Amino acid sequence: MSEARETLSRDDLSSVETMKESSQKIRKELSKVIVGMDPVIEELLISVFSRGHCILEGVPGLAKTLLVSTLARSLSLSFNRIQFTPDLMPSDITGTEVIQEDKATGLREFKFLRGPIFANIILADEINRTPPKTQAALLEAMQERQVTIGGERHPLAPPFFVLATQNPIEQEGTYPLPEAQQDRFMFKVFVKYPSWDEEFRIVESMASIEEADIQPVLTAEQILDLQRIVRRVPVAPHVIQYAMRLVRKTRIHETDGIPDFVRDTVSWGAGPRACQYLVLGARAHAVLQGRTYASTEDIRRVAAPVLRHRIITNFNADSEGITPDKITQMLIETTPDKEDALTRDPGLQKVFRPESAQAQT
Repeated sequence: MSEARETLSRDDLSSVETMKESSQKIRKELSKVIVGMDPVIEELLISVFSRGHCILEGVPGLAKTLLVSTLARSLSLSFNRIQFTPDLMPSDITGTEVIQEDKATGLREFKFLRGPIFANIILADEINRTPPKTQAALLEAMQERQVTIGGERHPLAPPFFVLATQNPIEQEGTYPLPEAQQDRFMFKVFVKYPSWDEEFRIVESMASIEEADIQPVLTAEQILDLQRIVRRVPVAPHVIQYAMRLVRKTRIHETDGIPDFVRDTVSWGAGPRACQYLVLGARAHAVLQGRTYASTEDIRRVAAPVLRHRIITNFNADSEGITPDKITQMLIETTPDKEDALTRDPGLQKVFRPESAQAQT
């Protein structure tokens, strides 16, 4: 821990404390209108401070839209909701060019009218309701933080987050997100039904929710500063290797070191972006806990939301009710997380054996 702290400046250490305190204040503001949902809120905050995007999956009526809009208010960020429908066009999201006449000179010229994508937080509501052509309109915005219309680039003001929702119970008339686009999302967050006590509080507080006064906690500039701090949080080599082991053991096309339960249940494993998001999410989680270093415990905390939409299960898994979350949990239970144990594991040595050593044998 002392070595990790030496890599951060005194101002950085102060920012870590600020981020922890701010996250607690944000939770307090959200609690004025949101009951429960603590894991969901934590994962959203990790995503925000990591510059990531999220998919929120849950049945209708679980306050997904209310959660995202309230989060935007607590962060002093602009917010737009885009309701995805089968007839939604890409220009309805990004904007379009129109011909405008200058009444003084009589000249006509193209003018760009910005679409709803030009906001800090975008709620892509029921993203799987619209065809792939329109879904793809989000790709450039999510990855490049810009949109291109008529050959001209229009940058999106930072910070920029896409929070997309999906309804898991209706499949007719939907267009499942392609794997390439799902991979752009850092997390896939499950929004579950409230408990008995939470639902009682929801019904009891209906009147007070409408009158809630949400106070902004952070500004856009402060969020950008905290995002830079997160990316400077130290991560020990064995923590990175632990994240790599979890991800690489999902790839059934590897020749050695893949568990039998993975070969039996997985048709396609996670790519390198999963490793990046595991480490980045671990950094953000550590800072939210007030720590100045990331550990394997932080990797385990973010493993499920990072991997659940990147592990593609096969028919055997689907027929037996084995979900990506169950596979991730089994990987965590069978993968050593201590540095000495990692280096001694013979099965993992086969997976991570250097290519130069393999060529010599």
